[in-house]
Amino acid sequence: MTLQKPEVLLWFRQDLRIIDNPALNAALKSGVVLPIYILDDTDSQDWQMGAATKAWLHYALQSLNQTLHHRLQFFIGDPYEIIIELIDRYDIKQVFWNRLYTPWQVTRDKHIKAQLKAHAIDVHSFNGSLLWEPWEVLKNNGQPYKVFSAFKRQALQVMPPRAPLDEIKEMQNCLTEVKASNSSLADLDLLPQHEWSEKVLSQWQISEKAAHHYLATFIEHHLHDYQHNRNIPSLNATSRLAPFLHFGQISPHIIWDKVRQRKCDNDNKQTYLSEIIWREFNYALLYHYPQLSDHNWQQKFDHYPWQDNQRLLTAWQQGQTGVPIVDAGMRELWQTGFMHNRVRMIVASFLTKNCHIHWRHGAKWFWDCLVDADLANNSGNWQWVAGSGADAAPFFRIFNPVTQGQKFDGDGEYIRRYLSQLSQLPNQYLFSPWLAPESVLKQAGITLGKDYPYPVVDLKVSREEALANYKGL
Repeated sequence: MTLQKPEVLLWFRQDLRIIDNPALNAALKSGVVLPIYILDDTDSQDWQMGAATKAWLHYALQSLNQTLHHRLQFFIGDPYEIIIELIDRYDIKQVFWNRLYTPWQVTRDKHIKAQLKAHAIDVHSFNGSLLWEPWEVLKNNGQPYKVFSAFKRQALQVMPPRAPLDEIKEMQNCLTEVKASNSSLADLDLLPQHEWSEKVLSQWQISEKAAHHYLATFIEHHLHDYQHNRNIPSLNATSRLAPFLHFGQISPHIIWDKVRQRKCDNDNKQTYLSEIIWREFNYALLYHYPQLSDHNWQQKFDHYPWQDNQRLLTAWQQGQTGVPIVDAGMRELWQTGFMHNRVRMIVASFLTKNCHIHWRHGAKWFWDCLVDADLANNSGNWQWVAGSGADAAPFFRIFNPVTQGQKFDGDGEYIRRYLSQLSQLPNQYLFSPWLAPESVLKQAGITLGKDYPYPVVDLKVSREEALANYKGL
């Protein structure tokens, strides 16, 4: 049997799906397709994938390969060298991909595109990741927006998000069976060599089909009361689609379209859609301000007296701060690769404003532990909480972790889920065990400093210090 010679090259990146994939749709219309994935962990430099996202990527690629009838080819190394070698080997004239937007990816892709065009290769790139390109939503003077509300208004006025593309019914005959690579998925070595990743990923289904299932479940059971329940961590009432969006296992256009079509209270729909636009805002910020991931967006924070305190940082990372809602969040992160968004704000505020530790340390820990670690969202959101970012929460907005726990985890279900040693403590003292009388602690089987730590900082004193530091700027 004669194998079909590939005519076009399709480079999968963070678009690991079949449904609503512009580059895939266009490639299939242009000839016999050689689909490839290249592990490029060199160009990313300081932002190589963390352990959690690597593990997620392994299963996302495994799922995509099955959908592509096991025709996906895996490579490791410099993308340009790999692509040009394949072009020469098979006399390919067209290359397709969906665009990426982090600074190192933009720089790499511009270089590759220029080099390929110099070799008379047609390069077709598409927007498969965002509702709007970062350069589409600008002020009248051509400058990027710095305030979310103004960005949102302009984005919705620029153009409505496009409708999802028609589903591809049959593609097997359009994919080459030529074996172009000697590498397998296992050769990418994405799975950590310890049980942590297995425990984390056991909490998830990782496939394009699962992404659509998560969306359908959210729309059916949680969208109608999203505005209220999204803040209650014990309910799991959010969509949990962030990791699927990051790796492109579902497109934002699908999410936007399905949510808009759902008949329910409009305020709940608009609140959720605003969260999708926040993602767009963060991507626009990183695109226009490439240093967002490493430098304070507001330069005055360069002079903030951050502390280099490894003891406090380690206690925070390990969920041993002695502040229950903070520790529960950090343990949820370690056990599931995820953290509820309300709790993310609480733990970030605690690290930056109570421990006075630079937001970059928190962002780096999230980057390694989150299955949805995304440079734009991670950087933008950490800077927002720290007060140093664009349209940031005012610095004096310091989340009180005790009152936050009381307000959003009133029955203590979330805290008890991750801090079993506090399970017998009555709600009156669950959020601040250090205030409990010795008799109450004894009855609950708790010895502070042994079964559960004392607080690593005084919440009131550290808050006052943070405000004084900020005033000093």
